[in-house]
Amino acid sequence: MSTAVSSDPSTRPAAGAGRVLLGGRRRLPPLAAIALAVLLVLAVCLASVCLGARADDPGQLRAALLGRGEERMELIVHGRAVRTLVGLAVGAALALSGQLIQALTRNPLGEPGLLGVTSGASFAIVLVTAVLGTVSAQVAALAAIPGALLAVLVVHLVSRPAGTSSVVPLVLAGAVVSAVLGAIVQGIILRMPGVFDSYRYWVVGSLTGADLTTLATVAPVLLTGLAIAILIAPALNTLALGDDVAISLGSPVRLVRGAGIIAAGLLAAGATAAAGPIAFVGLAVPHLVRGLVGADHRWQLPLNLLLGAALLVASDVLARVLIRPEELMVGVVTAFVGAPFLLLAVRRGAVTDR
Repeated sequence: MSTAVSSDPSTRPAAGAGRVLLGGRRRLPPLAAIALAVLLVLAVCLASVCLGARADDPGQLRAALLGRGEERMELIVHGRAVRTLVGLAVGAALALSGQLIQALTRNPLGEPGLLGVTSGASFAIVLVTAVLGTVSAQVAALAAIPGALLAVLVVHLVSRPAGTSSVVPLVLAGAVVSAVLGAIVQGIILRMPGVFDSYRYWVVGSLTGADLTTLATVAPVLLTGLAIAILIAPALNTLALGDDVAISLGSPVRLVRGAGIIAAGLLAAGATAAAGPIAFVGLAVPHLVRGLVGADHRWQLPLNLLLGAALLVASDVLARVLIRPEELMVGVVTAFVGAPFLLLAVRRGAVTDR
């Protein structure tokens, strides 16, 4: 009996596709992993709607969930639902952006900040606050998006020496641009303490006060980035073979890499504009996803979306309940939640650059 194999590398499952590897052992097929991730997302969404900084009466909470509760309780549940939606979008975008950056740079330590996204958004927020004073979340989002995208554009232009498609200039340019913008931000906030008060709240990352207006502001940016990522996902498998091999197979390497950088920048810019810089999601989730479904980016994409969303919403739930009746910033919790998972994955051999 013969087995048919596609001659097109972009449609051929990469190594590790079609099975789940964790610690070198065969586990679940990708579809089963995605199904479990969907159940995880549903569970954390339910927890996010039901749990807050203060314990609720179970009867009132149940009535509010069914639309028959007191007005105050229904408003609380509605606010938690909106916060959950924003968390889902931000977490999914950060994880997908991290997947793209790690694939494009072939750098397992890649994350959205590598392209200068965080520094660009921070610079824009500080600049607008210095000029206009304290601004609303919507104004901050409108400022952060072009700031982050401009930083990505500068990084991309600076990293394009003629005649090379190496990713090293991209990484170095990202580091340089981030350092320069970071220095400017520090200079502004040192001279203007009022700006520092607003900036220090934003820079930690938080979903507190998240609303549908902010989500609607960043939604076109996130959806555009997602659409581009879906289009180039098969080509990323070919790019993973190396530029020379990809070019010999007819893959438009420069086009794919440029589109990927744009998609990663859009996703990270929209997420950062909505909730501030949130670390670890874009770094840890792609590692865990590769350990689960292997190197095929077509499987990685949906699982990154699901697990990134689940990680951020779960972190936000913990931020509300850990020190009741106060709240932690979700950017603080993601580090505490993501770090142990990543360390466990490293020890079990699930973290890989392939």
